Amino acid sequence: MELQQGRRSILHRCVQSGDVFHAGLVITLLLGVWYAQALEVNTGKVNFVEVMNGSSVLLPCTYSSCIGIKNLYFNWQYKDNGTLIKLCEAVIPAEGIEPHVKIYHERVVFVGSSKDSNISILLHNVTFEDQGDYICFAINPKEKGRNHSAVFSLYVVDELKEVDNTLTIIIVSVLGGVIGLIILIMVVKAVVLSVLNKVQEKNKECLVSSSGNDNTENGLPASKADSKPTPKA
Repeated sequence: MELQQGRRSILHRCVQSGDVFHAGLVITLLLGVWYAQALEVNTGKVNFVEVMNGSSVLLPCTYSSCIGIKNLYFNWQYKDNGTLIKLCEAVIPAEGIEPHVKIYHERVVFVGSSKDSNISILLHNVTFEDQGDYICFAINPKEKGRNHSAVFSLYVVDELKEVDNTLTIIIVSVLGGVIGLIILIMVVKAVVLSVLNKVQEKNKECLVSSSGNDNTENGLPASKADSKPTPKA
């Protein structure tokens, strides 16, 4: 209540001052804060699944709200040729309190948990008639009746298609070969440089040794042992 009064006071002052720009900016910010806190339900990054006839399938759904929940109502519905058929419904009194879920479909099982903000269901023994859109809906009275829904599509097939990984294998093989070739070139380069460095060092040693021997043979360096005193007169 105090927060709402503060918002109204700020907006009222902006309007009174005639600053339309700032008034619009305040409204935009307030709307942004409200939407950031708003309830949201999500069926995951991939909102469809393909399953085999006769198998079981998980229909995922989670909810979130920055300001928390109170008496959150949710349900699952199946869209059958434009007609919504309710599969289950429940009310979560507060965070962490498990709901008492009413099931209206014999092959539906609630597998969610309020501790994880999870309201997913499991559909057993899927048939071709089950194919279609499933709607996860929730409404949060704590947010003045803010509601949200998400759609999860189910496709039923006789058998799952095998994914052809030939192209992926070829690409990985080529990349592996290129990387291996680069590593080999680097190793060969390192070996060649090492050999060249050793050869250069040996050449320098030979040049120094050869220069010393030539000077000795030419009698350039004076030798203390061979030097004789000058005879006295």
